[in-house]
Amino acid sequence: MRKKKKSEDSGFNVWRSYSDMMAGVLLLFVLIMCVTLFQAQKSYDESIKERDDKIALQEQYTAEILAQQSELDEKDSQLSSQDEQLDKQKKLLAELAAQLKEQQATLDQQQSDLDEKTSLLATQQQKIDNIIGVKADVIEALQKEFAKNNVSVDIDSQTGALTLNASVLFDYDKAELTDAGKQELAEILPIYCKVLLQDDYKKYLAEIIIDGYTDTDGDYYYNLELSQKRSLAVAEYLTEIRENFLNADQISDLQEYLTVNGHSMANPVLDADGNVDKDASRRVEVKFRLKDDEMIDELNQIMSAETSSSDSSDNTADAAEEKSVSDDTGSTSKSSKSSKKSSSN
Repeated sequence: MRKKKKSEDSGFNVWRSYSDMMAGVLLLFVLIMCVTLFQAQKSYDESIKERDDKIALQEQYTAEILAQQSELDEKDSQLSSQDEQLDKQKKLLAELAAQLKEQQATLDQQQSDLDEKTSLLATQQQKIDNIIGVKADVIEALQKEFAKNNVSVDIDSQTGALTLNASVLFDYDKAELTDAGKQELAEILPIYCKVLLQDDYKKYLAEIIIDGYTDTDGDYYYNLELSQKRSLAVAEYLTEIRENFLNADQISDLQEYLTVNGHSMANPVLDADGNVDKDASRRVEVKFRLKDDEMIDELNQIMSAETSSSDSSDNTADAAEEKSVSDDTGSTSKSSKSSKKSSSN
């Protein structure tokens, strides 16, 4: 009996051990499932978080890309605007370059014209300087020649004008030369004319002028006729004696250059007190004029071409007029020489 009970107890223990074992296995399975589920949940959560992080990062990248795209679009717009402005500036620069080129061509032409006119002015100035020097040389030659021949004359050292006392040449209120007057003219006129008609000076000579003056007494027109007759009488006497000291060519030149004027009571001579010296005012002047007036007229024409303003033209005309007055060539010009000779007759 005891042995049977022992076998029953032995069978119960096996089953119970098996049950315990199965329960342990089940528990282990449950634990494994729990761990697996926990890990799966954790993995899932991590995947979700990773996905969310990726989505957030993608959204950030997208936002940055959109911002960059916006900036690029804005820059493209600015570049387009700048390109348009650059094109406009290029066109403007091209227009300015064309204008500059045109202006440069104009300036070059003006410079060329200016250089040409400057050269011409320099040439004319050189000619005038030569004439001024020639005038001084002529006056010096006249003074030396008169001194060489022991002839005392009143010759102006600035103009070369030779003053003859009408009281010696003519009787009072007369226009016929006296014997003393003819003798004086025979000593003076040959020397004066021979010097002026020298080849060195003749090419610069414009006129040999004989001017007659009276005192301030009497009627102007009567004195004008008297002064003309007196200057003409001196010229006629010069033509009578010219063969004695001039050759044929010089005689022809003298006819070309000789001019006779009458000035009535104009330009009276004043004494030291400023009063009219009537004896000195009655005079005949023999003078010469070089071609400086023609040179100045030519210069005035050149200067007038330089400017279109009327003031400048007036100034150059005034300069020429002042020069003409300073030369004291008389009341009539070279261009009317023939008419003056006719009026003197």
